Amino acid sequence: MASAHVVYATITGNNEDVADIITEHLEDLGIDVSETEISQTDPSVFEDVDICIVCPYTYDEGALPEEGMDFYEDLPELDLNGKVYGVAGSGDTFYEEFYNLAVDKFDAAFAKTGATKGAESVKINLEPGEEDIANLDKFVEAIVEKSK
Repeated sequence: MASAHVVYATITGNNEDVADIITEHLEDLGIDVSETEISQTDPSVFEDVDICIVCPYTYDEGALPEEGMDFYEDLPELDLNGKVYGVAGSGDTFYEEFYNLAVDKFDAAFAKTGATKGAESVKINLEPGEEDIANLDKFVEAIVEKSK
C-alpha cells in the first residue's frame, strides 16, 4: 500500500481545511496517509513515504509561514528521489502579485530534492469552495497516478 504525508501551515484554518480535503481523498484512494502541522514536523518524515504534500499559506507580501521556516530551509537538503510531491495552499488575492507565493517557493524547494512533481500546484483564494475541492481531488488523483 502506498503511503503519504501531508504537512500544513495555517493561521485562519483554511490550509488545514485544504490538508484535510487532500488527506481524505488520499484515504478514499486507498493510500495510508498521515497529516501534521508544519511546526510539529521535521521534513525527514517525507523520507519514509511515497507521496509528499505541503499546504503552506503566504503571509503579507509573499512571506513564508514563520513557524515553517526551519522546515522550508531543511527540505531542499533531503534526497527524495523516487518520491512524488505536490503543493497546494490557500492565500488571499488581496495581495495581488504576492498571492500564494509560498506555494511556488515550496514547489521550488521540493524540486531540489530530486522528487517528482505529481501535479500542478493548486492555489486557492481564502477558504476552499466546491470548485476548489474538485480541483484538489484532481490534484490528488494525478499525484497518486504518478506515484504508481
